[in-house]
Amino acid sequence: MKEEWRLPHICGLQATKKKGYMAVTAHYIDGLWTLQSRILRFIYVPAPHTSERLAETLVNCLMDWNIDSKLCIVTLDNCSTNDSMIRKIKDKLSLESLIRDGSLLHMRYCAHILNLIVQEGLQVIKDGIENIRDSVGFWSAIPKRHEKFEDTARQLRIVCTRKLALDCPTRWNSTYKMLDIATEYKDVFIWLKQREYLYTCLPTNSQWQFAKDVCECLKLFNEVKMFLILHNVKF
Repeated sequence: MKEEWRLPHICGLQATKKKGYMAVTAHYIDGLWTLQSRILRFIYVPAPHTSERLAETLVNCLMDWNIDSKLCIVTLDNCSTNDSMIRKIKDKLSLESLIRDGSLLHMRYCAHILNLIVQEGLQVIKDGIENIRDSVGFWSAIPKRHEKFEDTARQLRIVCTRKLALDCPTRWNSTYKMLDIATEYKDVFIWLKQREYLYTCLPTNSQWQFAKDVCECLKLFNEVKMFLILHNVKF
């Protein structure tokens, strides 16, 4: 039985010295109707990463593997460069070999769209969680403070199984992790405010509640993300 190829994900990665790489992964159904996944190429792409250069790199990979006529879908992040790249890929391929003459070739990466949605929401409410971010940053800045934080948690008989984690603004799941852990140690922050004069960013009760509500929303998005990863869903 003829194997059908589907190329679902192409991504640029940033490595050391800010060099850009393209990872090309192919998903296909084999003769036993089993989903297979293979990394076809992990290649350095010189800057600038224009649509022309990306399209040429990808098409060369497809032709090297002789699968340019078996292509079904290309899944990419949702950005204008990739939109332009798809148009250039179509110019290099035989459209009659593609589904509906290539009209369904471009599939936007679901996880990336999910990330854009959540990031947009976090921009709106960022001021509401700023004190929690500052509090986590204060008590995790140096080992001595972090040790004092854990000692205080034990004194209050709060199980300290997870360390404070400051988020990365461009990764919403790290913000979810930060809020989830911080709200668990709310009483520790309050107790320490009474004993550390340098600590001046204790969240108010309304800010704690707001952070808890935000955390519940992010939990849902995180569960969706984990479902996509678990089931290897790219679109």
